[in-house]
Amino acid sequence: MTIDKTPPNPPESEESPETETGAETPAPTSAVPTSSAGESAARSASSLAWARRRASVSRFWRQYRAHRAGLLGLAGLAVIALIALTSPLFIGGDVQSVTDAPGTALESPSGEFPLGTDQFGRSLLGLLIWGARISLIVGLLAAALSVAIGTFVGIIAGHFGGWFATVAMRVTDWFLVMPALVLAIVLATVMSRSIWTVILAIGVTSWPTTARLVRAQTIAVESRPYIERARALGGGHGHVMTRHVLPNVMPLVLAQTTLGISTAILTEATLAFLGLGDPSVVSWGGMLQDAREAGAVSSGHWWYLAPPGIAIALVALAFTLCGRAIEAVLNPKLGVSR
Repeated sequence: MTIDKTPPNPPESEESPETETGAETPAPTSAVPTSSAGESAARSASSLAWARRRASVSRFWRQYRAHRAGLLGLAGLAVIALIALTSPLFIGGDVQSVTDAPGTALESPSGEFPLGTDQFGRSLLGLLIWGARISLIVGLLAAALSVAIGTFVGIIAGHFGGWFATVAMRVTDWFLVMPALVLAIVLATVMSRSIWTVILAIGVTSWPTTARLVRAQTIAVESRPYIERARALGGGHGHVMTRHVLPNVMPLVLAQTTLGISTAILTEATLAFLGLGDPSVVSWGGMLQDAREAGAVSSGHWWYLAPPGIAIALVALAFTLCGRAIEAVLNPKLGVSR
């Protein structure tokens, strides 16, 4: 008998990878919608960006605390700002009144009036605390305006270059060679006497230094490879300046702002001392002007001159210490002592 050794045909698989026509069965698609995946990726990217910002702020504060002078200046500014903000709670608006003054003219310091009185009998301590609000507001707003103008001009000139940069830098050089105080006096003289005039006069005359610093930093930033990649990917002028250049010059702008506030406060005091401030408000410079008009220098009424002068010096010193500490943290190559 003959034995058939031919192996039997293997059984067909129930899950054949091919259909009857020979085409492959498509793989099953994911059940997660594309929009949900995109939203999840956007949320994760946003959370990652905020985590990086928090880590950067934490690192900045940790390095800032190592500068003892910067901490001293920050503590002084916090105390002065707290007193200025809460002054309406314990000092009434009638502290400026010359008809309802509680004391007599030019009283020396006593228990009732710790810093004495002015020529109208008003408490110098109340005027000093009330005037801190105006001096700080003028310093902050004038410095912010100056830095904003300088940053705008510097970024535009550094980004575009060419004839525009030449014209912008020549205008900047003209403002640099002209004394800023003289220009501020001219503007405060020809315009109406108000606090906004003082802010405008200081802001539009003190921006050239910031403009030159920001322009140099902009040129350095735009020479880096990632700026070329951004342009190759279709990034326009606005995208490059706002998303790449501005974040890289902001540390320099921040340091310049803190240093410019002290200069603005001193300039405001000078303008008020020269009689170019707002006569309807009380400021430290205005107090010095009133003391000069009352003859406090020749008559020896030191308590009329010393408090506002010392307050101006302390606030300017505190802002300078904070600015130097910030500059040292953001640019360690400066080697600023702690």
